[in-house]
Amino acid sequence: MTRKKIQIKKIDNTSARQVSFSKRRRGLFKKAFELSILCDAEIALMVFSATGKFFEYSNSSIEQVIERRNLHPKNLDTFSQPSVELQLDSAMHAMLNKEIAEKTRELRRTRGEDLQGLNMEELEKLEKLIEGSLCRVIETKGEKILKEADALKSKEQQLIEENQRLKQRLMNLSKGQGHLLEQGQSSDSMVTNISSTSANPRQDCDNVCSFLTLGLPFPD
Repeated sequence: MTRKKIQIKKIDNTSARQVSFSKRRRGLFKKAFELSILCDAEIALMVFSATGKFFEYSNSSIEQVIERRNLHPKNLDTFSQPSVELQLDSAMHAMLNKEIAEKTRELRRTRGEDLQGLNMEELEKLEKLIEGSLCRVIETKGEKILKEADALKSKEQQLIEENQRLKQRLMNLSKGQGHLLEQGQSSDSMVTNISSTSANPRQDCDNVCSFLTLGLPFPD
């Protein structure tokens, strides 16, 4: 009885597909092992499942097999030919170097260097370029000067106002001290008058007694 030939196509059932993957993976690794023993071959297998799991087999080392593959003369010929990306990078690098050289030359000419190879038209263009740059520099410098002058004026006004406030405070303090001094002098005058009045209390008492005696008639 012959085995039924299986149609090679994707298995729709997830469980059946996983079971088939496990069986065939083990069979594949077994065949690789047998091939390495029977034929003294160096084999490396790498397999990723549908779920992203990684499986590998090698009778020596996968890294060694990959390195040996890269060092094979056939692959070395392929590596010696630059890829499209490398060619594009080289072209971009050459273009950037050319642009840098041109900008460096222009910068040196704006400083008055390397002018011998320029004709009259190129010199006139360079002159206009320098004049335009100089005008922009002068304009920017003028704006900076005006801003600094405005800042200094504002600071000067603040100092003047602060000076006026300090003067006002000094005047208020001077007035307060003068008022206190006047009050002190008035108090001293009152004390002096009281002291002079009370200097001879006995005489004052005699005067009062005489007044009282003269003012009352003697009884019969």
